[in-house]
Amino acid sequence: MATTENTAENTTGVASPTAGLIALPQTVARVLIAVGAIGTIASAFMSWTYTADFPGDLTYYGSPAGLQVLDLVAGALALLFALTHYGIRGLRWLNPTAATAPVVLATASAFAISWFSAIAIAVDLKGIVALDPGAYVAAVASLIALLGALALPKPGDTFKDYVTKPEHLPTAAQLPAWGERLVITGATAVALIVFTYGIGVDPDASETFIGYLLLVVLGVWALQSAGLFDRFAELNARHKGFATSMAFLAAAIFPFVENDEHNANLGVNILVVATVALGLNIVVGLTGLLDLGYVAFLGVGAYAAALVSGSEFSRFSGVQFPFWAAMLTGMAASLVFGVLIGAPTLRLRGDYLAIVTLGFGEIFRITVNNLDGSSGPNLTNGPNGISMIPDLNIFGFNFGNAHEIGSLTLGRFANYFLLMLIITGIVVIVFNRAADSRIGRSWIAIREDETAATAMGINGFRVKLIAFALGASLAGLAGTVSAHVGYSVNPAPYQFAGSVPPNSAFLLAAVVLGGMGTVNGPILGATLLYLLPEKLGFLKEYQLFAFGLALVILMRFRPEGIIANRRRQLEFHEADETIDIPEQGLPDSTVGVTKAGA
Repeated sequence: MATTENTAENTTGVASPTAGLIALPQTVARVLIAVGAIGTIASAFMSWTYTADFPGDLTYYGSPAGLQVLDLVAGALALLFALTHYGIRGLRWLNPTAATAPVVLATASAFAISWFSAIAIAVDLKGIVALDPGAYVAAVASLIALLGALALPKPGDTFKDYVTKPEHLPTAAQLPAWGERLVITGATAVALIVFTYGIGVDPDASETFIGYLLLVVLGVWALQSAGLFDRFAELNARHKGFATSMAFLAAAIFPFVENDEHNANLGVNILVVATVALGLNIVVGLTGLLDLGYVAFLGVGAYAAALVSGSEFSRFSGVQFPFWAAMLTGMAASLVFGVLIGAPTLRLRGDYLAIVTLGFGEIFRITVNNLDGSSGPNLTNGPNGISMIPDLNIFGFNFGNAHEIGSLTLGRFANYFLLMLIITGIVVIVFNRAADSRIGRSWIAIREDETAATAMGINGFRVKLIAFALGASLAGLAGTVSAHVGYSVNPAPYQFAGSVPPNSAFLLAAVVLGGMGTVNGPILGATLLYLLPEKLGFLKEYQLFAFGLALVILMRFRPEGIIANRRRQLEFHEADETIDIPEQGLPDSTVGVTKAGA
């Protein structure tokens, strides 16, 4: 592709008709991109509005803030990709094939942030008179950069070609082992910075968070279209243990770099939902069973732990198990319910199984709502739930107290975040071990074709029951922690759909959105679905609508999820003539699956 693009300009210096969407000499196009990107960067150091009423206070010269910082990063990214077309050897790794797509996407990110900022300022402050020179400079400069990018050689004849990676990437130069680990460490640090910035955005500054989303989506898309994620996946495959350790180390550092209790609380809730979603991923992603009442197992674990944790409102108020015993109690209770529900229902398939699991979820919620001593036995305290659950105390470490570590103070939610991170790590290990085991291969066989799997000697009922029970016990494990974090449990969250997460629709959306059958997918899906309504306040009333719209768009453009399982990606794109999916750690002969092979 690089060769084709380099010859798109004819000998007279005038672009050929197919050189780009805009007929300009390639030299002029590259200059426009560079000038526009530099102008976008410079605009971040100018005032964008005269009043501090707009989120971020964009009134200062020489001190970027809020949307200006995001525009600065987008402009820098656009400039870097533009320089890859100048043949600078030191930047060849950023765009190995000198492809047009990443340049277009990077300049589009600067354009989107600049123009969104200008429009948001004008709307919020009642007119374009509220715009200062910096906003105009940003809008014009980013437009110039985008026009220059559109004048580069066309990567293909369709829009899809502008947002996809090259079919074939040149082999990357082999780095020493320490160098590859250094790259993984740097990428992990960047990911931590990006996540910390996003979660730290003020919930009242929705405009800033929308700009953050524009930068992350288009910026990540640019890196993907350059093929950098494929190369990073190869590094991860060669250093899988180190990469996983760095990811969890970065997560453990989060409470220290973002020392805010509200954000730590968000982190705890995200980890709880991600852990439950991983359990659901065993049932839905690996085994192919549609479970619409899965949140009930989270509730069973939470209620079981609450009953034996010493709450004054517990039916067994005199009983206070240590955490490990309460955790095992919650897991065992969920496991038992998983077996009891799965045994009579897992002989069903498809829609029938989905309806039965939906019914179980509603039965659980109604039952705990009625076990208040008047409508039924006094066990769960009805709609009031079980409150005043004491904080955990493990080996003398009270999770409810703040703890000083050097000059930093870890509050209550930071303590629970670190505990939940350990539990999430255990669940990830269980998921990986189970998926790679003999039983895991049986789950995948059942998902692909239960009839064929049964004909090959797999006991479909037993295999599905194991998946159901294991997924239920992992949900119960997360429920034991969520009961202590929230001080109480009540029936409200344990329903199929609602405004209070987690619910079954929320968990299922996290698995499908993130990527079924993967480890990172449900974690990413849970993060997005929990963080977006929190930071975009206007979405709270339209949460279900937003979920539905996101799933429709996802099913149309990326049905395999954001982080795709390679096997499922091949299934969904079986009609494609050639699919270039890197098989991590496999020989080059396995890369590139034709339609017939798929």
